[in-house]
Amino acid sequence: MNETDRRTFMRQSAGAMAAVALLPELGLARPVRLREPVVVGVIGAGRQGRAILGELQKMEGVSIGAICDIDERRLDAGVRRSQGAEGFADYRAMLDKRADVKALVIATPTHLHRDIALAALAAGRHVYCETPLAHTVEDCQAIARAARGSSGVFHAGLQGRSNPVYKLAWTFFRSEAVRDPVAMRAQSNRKNSWRTPAPDPARDREFNWRLDPAVSLGLAGEQGTQQFDVFHWYLGAYPVRARGGGSIRLHADGREVYDTVHCGLDFESGVHLHYEATLASTYGGEYEVLHGTNASMWLAWTHGWMFKESDAPTQGWEVYANRQRFHNDQGITLIAEATKLAAQGKLQEGIGLPNPPLYYALGDFLRSVSEGAPVVCGADEGARASIVGILANRAVVTGGTVEIDPSLLRGG
Repeated sequence: MNETDRRTFMRQSAGAMAAVALLPELGLARPVRLREPVVVGVIGAGRQGRAILGELQKMEGVSIGAICDIDERRLDAGVRRSQGAEGFADYRAMLDKRADVKALVIATPTHLHRDIALAALAAGRHVYCETPLAHTVEDCQAIARAARGSSGVFHAGLQGRSNPVYKLAWTFFRSEAVRDPVAMRAQSNRKNSWRTPAPDPARDREFNWRLDPAVSLGLAGEQGTQQFDVFHWYLGAYPVRARGGGSIRLHADGREVYDTVHCGLDFESGVHLHYEATLASTYGGEYEVLHGTNASMWLAWTHGWMFKESDAPTQGWEVYANRQRFHNDQGITLIAEATKLAAQGKLQEGIGLPNPPLYYALGDFLRSVSEGAPVVCGADEGARASIVGILANRAVVTGGTVEIDPSLLRGG
């Protein structure tokens, strides 16, 4: 979300409530410096693979030993970007030849994850797999079973759970500061056709897998999975029902996958999540909102605010607040170690994350590999979130209601 959208939200939402910027403690957003070096391989050198390479290169103690992609142009670009990594067109050859590459990041199209993840786990490698884990319930469950039977680390790439802002917000949400959940909503708005030029017309379906209804999970699955998981984590619960629908609002180019969707997720407690996503408008960007009886939270991946109700009791942390003005409303900026920062004249520093959320998710994975740190988001959690995304997309495609069998979320 850009700064203009953020200011607009603040102006419209603050009202009589105090806006509290959620600023992570300095340690939570610290740079990644591994105690023991790790050699990493990246499988998939497309858009997400390039982003991963960029974040890995920021980390001390991380070296990129190998890159794999079936497309020669993308592979060559990835090798050049990584300054010395060995390139492979086949992930099996990478596994056979590069025993020194202990940690693998899977960034291929979703429907290709299963075979790669199972082969990597069978070869004794540590695995970070982008989410959704797979495009079918059965494949998600197969990956989770293989990970449970492996001695290595498996980290599902649900970035919210590693995000320092979201971690801090979680502590507030689980306290009396927010209290009882009332309602939830989220959106992901961007203007992007999801279409990629293929070097050969015969390979158009391969390159544009997101537009292939046979394998694509659409916006609700491919994008929504990350955002749904934030609510799973905060509530400690999963939806029991999904309803949805969608249409093509802008990209009328013969595609069948909707460029604009909406869906609702019902939780057993009675709380409801309303979700919208589009490729036809950037307004508002990407965020999640959780309303509670004492406060509401607005989370936007690199930033987060809490809006206290006027009748909410004082919690005690307000003494550490730095007050800001948002147009006609006075807000409170919550800053960790405020006394120390004030003495240094640095109260305004640290607002927002210094790195993208992807950086912190990869860092958590590599700390688990290098230092034995607990896995922040394992395969079972990744499978549960992915299955919710799969079923939400099913609701969108059918325009109806899909019951979510709790047994599907228990593993298998």
